[in-house]
Amino acid sequence: MAEAALTRHVREGEPAPGAFSARRAAAVLEYCARVYRRNWRGTLFMTFLAPVLFLGAMGFGLGNFVSNSGSSGGVFGAGVSYAAFLAPGLLAATCMQTGAFEATYPIMGRIVWDKVYHAMLATPISVVDVIAGQFGWFSIRLGLVATAYLVVMVGFGLVHGGPLAVLVIPVGILTGLSFSSWIAAFAATQQNDVGFSMIFRFLITPLFLFSGTFFPIDRLPAPLQPIALLTPTYHGVALTRELTLGTVQPLPALLHLAILVAVVAAGIAACRVTFRRALIK
Repeated sequence: MAEAALTRHVREGEPAPGAFSARRAAAVLEYCARVYRRNWRGTLFMTFLAPVLFLGAMGFGLGNFVSNSGSSGGVFGAGVSYAAFLAPGLLAATCMQTGAFEATYPIMGRIVWDKVYHAMLATPISVVDVIAGQFGWFSIRLGLVATAYLVVMVGFGLVHGGPLAVLVIPVGILTGLSFSSWIAAFAATQQNDVGFSMIFRFLITPLFLFSGTFFPIDRLPAPLQPIALLTPTYHGVALTRELTLGTVQPLPALLHLAILVAVVAAGIAACRVTFRRALIK
């Protein structure tokens, strides 16, 4: 029977079970999209309303006091308002938060509670297809968040980088994936959600606050600055800010990009190990 299924698969032009198939990965992505179609209202605030509220309150409310202070020009750059400094940082940091959340309960639920991935593996879908489809969905969700932020920034007149500013969308996706990849690998090893609160309390929240989102990292205590420089959040925030302010330089931009890509690639490799251990026994 297995040989017949394999023969049929080859005859239909599909890769053999266990190998990667773009069509099978697309089926996993479609499942994630159908689930989101039923639950999208729960993400409405974070995706579309949070940019307006954050930028309105922090960028233009608190930002008026910061921008009017005597030292603000030296901190944020000549002619740069606090709102223009803050907005791209919020874009990258929110992608980090979204990527982290999408990789916690949904991943563990489909392995431990609902056994959705196990059901998928009962078909010709492979573990690699599951990971590829899931990461395709991560990218779509992060793209929605980054696009919403960019639209709000354009509406508020906070984009000064010209056409290159649209590149903040893939940068935001990479920033989110740098966390969702590793957290998904971790979630695949868990049997309950106890560890997730620790991730958000001791990793995501500190990075949101102290990786350059709200103020330059050179304002941190000296011992903390090298730590901030090592985080994917800092590189996502820095590159996003350079693109929207029009201050991007080729070599630093390539360094930021290379670090984000390397972190994502390593996280995906970790997912291949932990997903296989969790799903194939």
